[in-house]
Amino acid sequence: MGYVGTDVEPPFEKIPMAKIIWHENVLILLDEHINYAYLEFGKSTALRWKTEIAAFEERVKLFPESYPPEELLANESVLYRRRHLMNRRFKLIHYYDEAADTVHVVDIWDVRMNPETLILRIK
Repeated sequence: MGYVGTDVEPPFEKIPMAKIIWHENVLILLDEHINYAYLEFGKSTALRWKTEIAAFEERVKLFPESYPPEELLANESVLYRRRHLMNRRFKLIHYYDEAADTVHVVDIWDVRMNPETLILRIK
């Protein structure tokens, strides 16, 4: 379908978007965090978790390398990136596989935990 009343196609190209793969452990942790937020702080806090995750997904689909590298994982073979959540109390750890145009979300870190313990979860 072209412009109204014509057979001319609009000059727009489809914007490429990266695929997002959520690793199973992240989905479990995310569910636990959202349920805890709902039970302890109410519906609005649980919805804020969902809103922040949705914002992450929208941005990373278009700009998969837009978040900063995670300093604690700087020595790894993969360039891990982080997205802070919930007033910087959590970090969503992910990396971009350029060849497959895929973002892998591999962990959610509670920044109050021991960093060494969190790093071991990635390895």
